[in-house]
Amino acid sequence: MENNNYQGALQQPVNSGFNATSTASEVIKGIDLTGKIAIVTGGHTGIGLETTKILSAAGATVIVPARDLNKAIKNLQNIANVEIESMDLMDPESVDAFSQQFIASKRPLHLLINNAGIMWVPLRRNNLGHESQLATNYLGQFQLTARLWPSLKKANGARVLNVSSYGHQMAPFNFEDPNFLYRDYETLQGYGQSKTASNLFALELDNRGKDFKVRAYSLHPGSVLGTDLGREEPIELFKQLGTHDASGAIKPEVAAKLKTIPQGAATTIWCATSSLLDHIGGVYCEDANIAELDLGQIEHRFDEPSTIRGVQPYSLDEINAKRLWDLSEQMTGVVFQVL
Repeated sequence: MENNNYQGALQQPVNSGFNATSTASEVIKGIDLTGKIAIVTGGHTGIGLETTKILSAAGATVIVPARDLNKAIKNLQNIANVEIESMDLMDPESVDAFSQQFIASKRPLHLLINNAGIMWVPLRRNNLGHESQLATNYLGQFQLTARLWPSLKKANGARVLNVSSYGHQMAPFNFEDPNFLYRDYETLQGYGQSKTASNLFALELDNRGKDFKVRAYSLHPGSVLGTDLGREEPIELFKQLGTHDASGAIKPEVAAKLKTIPQGAATTIWCATSSLLDHIGGVYCEDANIAELDLGQIEHRFDEPSTIRGVQPYSLDEINAKRLWDLSEQMTGVVFQVL
């Protein structure tokens, strides 16, 4: 068997026993995480909150770094084994401060779940000039993972999960102009390339990290009803996608086919805990399984959520992955040496 997933060599569904309707509670059944430590970015809202609840209930200690501490404290109250810390993925200094604090605790890190993300936002930039979706959805997770690398190694068996998206199909990574300095800004192009980057990062991290017992995965949660990911999306864009009617309301027949939040968190939990992945890494997953490679055989329709699946070969390309790693070090100023 191949020992890496370059070019999608391992991108084949397995007999996971789960499907698109499986919930996170079903996936975690029978698994004890007592003594395990997890960090879940964005672990106080949406599928991140469900992920935190499920991991905590299974015995894990869950650290939730959040930009909005008041919201995090409110949403996470009465959940056991949770620690709330301050961090803003748009602010590199904030990422460093959080990471240094965790490293100083001398604890191992068994699960790093890069869940936080933004979508459909107008053009914004962080203090380094990086476009906000790229900064939040990818560069922040690259920096965070790099800074936490000593704790991941210390776990003697860790997993890094990048919560990506089908949205990676909207755009490959634009190496010539990642920050939209020379091309017109299109928010879905920005989102798409940030998720492609997340896939490529998991691919390369797994290949570099597996000798240190650190495996990495990227995943699509599915089309989920009830998250606040699209809170800034213009309603006209929803209409163009065919998911909403002329009045701006989601079509009942579309809503009925969307995943619930417990179903949306299922793939995260599967990637975090499944023994089927003990010797497989760098793969892109969906529906609590390894996704199929999209070679143009899938007809995608946004008003038919079950067709929103598959992974593009360009987001599993070895040359792209290595090139992006080098570029990410340049853009963040963070040298990520896996040794």
